Amino acid sequence: MMDLKLILTATALCIAGHSGIAEELTGTLEKIRSSGTITIGHRESSIPFSYYDKDEKVVGFAMDLCYVVAEAVKARLGLAKLEVKLVPITPSLRIPSILSEKIDLACETMTNNLERQKVVAFSTTYFVASNRFVSKAAANLRTLDDLKGRTVVSTIASTNLKQISELNVQRHLGLTIIAAKDNFEAFRMLESDRAAAVVMDDILLYSLVANSAAPANYVVSDDALSVEPYGILLRRDDPAFKRVADDALATIFRNGEISKIYAKWFLNPIPPNGISLNVPLSAALKRVIDNPTDSGDPEAYAMR
Repeated sequence: MMDLKLILTATALCIAGHSGIAEELTGTLEKIRSSGTITIGHRESSIPFSYYDKDEKVVGFAMDLCYVVAEAVKARLGLAKLEVKLVPITPSLRIPSILSEKIDLACETMTNNLERQKVVAFSTTYFVASNRFVSKAAANLRTLDDLKGRTVVSTIASTNLKQISELNVQRHLGLTIIAAKDNFEAFRMLESDRAAAVVMDDILLYSLVANSAAPANYVVSDDALSVEPYGILLRRDDPAFKRVADDALATIFRNGEISKIYAKWFLNPIPPNGISLNVPLSAALKRVIDNPTDSGDPEAYAMR
């Protein structure tokens, strides 16, 4: 098992060696230097990216990456100590929390798209998901057309909810669409037959199924409705802070440490139930690691 502290230290030293602090600080970097605190927004139930374990500690793949960024910020500012403050956020509060400076970055499962880039910024992409749906295997729902006239649920303020709403109109599906407050609530509605399907990013669906009481009772659709690249959420028009975040990720992409962090969360048993998701590194993510991008265009992640 990897030692995350060693990764953080090595990454920070590398980045510190590439950027001095001679220039005047502005924006988020100045805010953090003045306060001695970096504030990270996190989700409560987005396994395996950002969530509470059984001890109410915030853990996850995205959280490990944000700690890499925090350590890089500490080195960039030449601080002996940097306090990390954690703030729980919901899908509907994440952008307002960034814009109001309640948080400095958000570590979760937010899709980077062109529409959102008009308001906020994203780090280099660190995961590429697809929008799919999960249903009970006994219901035999495999395609979007199979859902016609049924009730489906997705998480409030998500791209998934927006997309299924648009598809409902475009394809005359006659769906009843419910917005759940979080991922767990959405899946509970499927478990209790209050919804026929949950529409969500596939990696989150795999996690929900793996941690359910009866994983064999559920099936994730083969058809992908969209491509969903994830990035760390940042404030817009703050290139200096974004550069630190991007450099931190580029460093662990380049030195291979990203593979160890990925294996920790996707190929090994994880909290809270010690279950392994067994999700290998995708071809799309391999391409991002080899050629980092912060593109919000889904076409940037397609096979050429």
